[in-house]
Amino acid sequence: MSRPDLLAAALACAARGWHVFPLRPDRPHLADADEPKRPAFPARCTAERCDLTDSRCRAAGRHVGWEERATTDPDRIRRGWSTRPYGVGVACGPSGLVVVDLDVPKHPGDAPPPAWEGARDGADVFAALAARHGGIEVTYTVVTPSGGSHLYYRHPDAGPRLRNTTSGRGRGLGWKVDTRAHGGYVVAAGSTVAGRPYVVALDCEPAPLPEWVATLTAPPERPAYRPAAVALPADRRGRYVAAAIRRQVDHLTGAAEGGRNAALFASAVALGQLAAGGALTDADVYAVLEPAARSLPGRRPLSDREIARTIASGLRVGARQPRHLNNTGRAA
Repeated sequence: MSRPDLLAAALACAARGWHVFPLRPDRPHLADADEPKRPAFPARCTAERCDLTDSRCRAAGRHVGWEERATTDPDRIRRGWSTRPYGVGVACGPSGLVVVDLDVPKHPGDAPPPAWEGARDGADVFAALAARHGGIEVTYTVVTPSGGSHLYYRHPDAGPRLRNTTSGRGRGLGWKVDTRAHGGYVVAAGSTVAGRPYVVALDCEPAPLPEWVATLTAPPERPAYRPAAVALPADRRGRYVAAAIRRQVDHLTGAAEGGRNAALFASAVALGQLAAGGALTDADVYAVLEPAARSLPGRRPLSDREIARTIASGLRVGARQPRHLNNTGRAA
């Protein structure tokens, strides 16, 4: 689609209160059909490999991912879509959405498991689940280029923050039924993939998420975070460092599933700067952040290896900009 059409699609989403961000432009001649589904940010700018060369990351002093960049600001949207025909991504968490993704088989051998024998696609599975658990309401619906559909629902006001579920990993609602919520995004209507459009099939306000969907996709409870003791001097410098640790732990434990590694990396960078300046040790940073990272909710807990690798990467980046504190607790 043209830039004006995609800009109009992005503005239409923002008018509904949905936070949008640019996806890589669709180039139908490319073999990689997933290319236009990816955020249009530097490919090497990730939580683990951010070198702060991107302008948004440099201004924040840390990695800024797609979820944080998503916006409803019309001026920012007009600037963002004025140069290239970016696709439109809708960040589900900030938008207060849970999107049920009903997919279709991709090849002849893509058959349902025995539990869903007879189902032709995700729509059949979701209909069977609805009949079993309590029904569904009509809601805003988008047909995808593959022939699947996205059902947009409002995230519940109460209860846990819902996150993504993926049937391919055995954690979804059923065969070919995924969900996107906090930490997830969908491609908005008006965008194209391999030249084929996402099209609105039912234009209405999103219905409340059925309670049974919320129950079946709720993240499992994780162990409560128990802070590690770090020896600090009982002076203003020590109080400053203790406050910095609390801020970073709060930042980390508030992360959504899709942003857990990014939050861990950012906290490791911030505390790594203090460690490089002598206010903490690397061991202190691991002691503080590892248990916090293990306590994060999600369909798949972060592994100890992931946690250690992300903290180590953050410490390396933080060491490039050490923060030296004087006796008053301020940067020297």
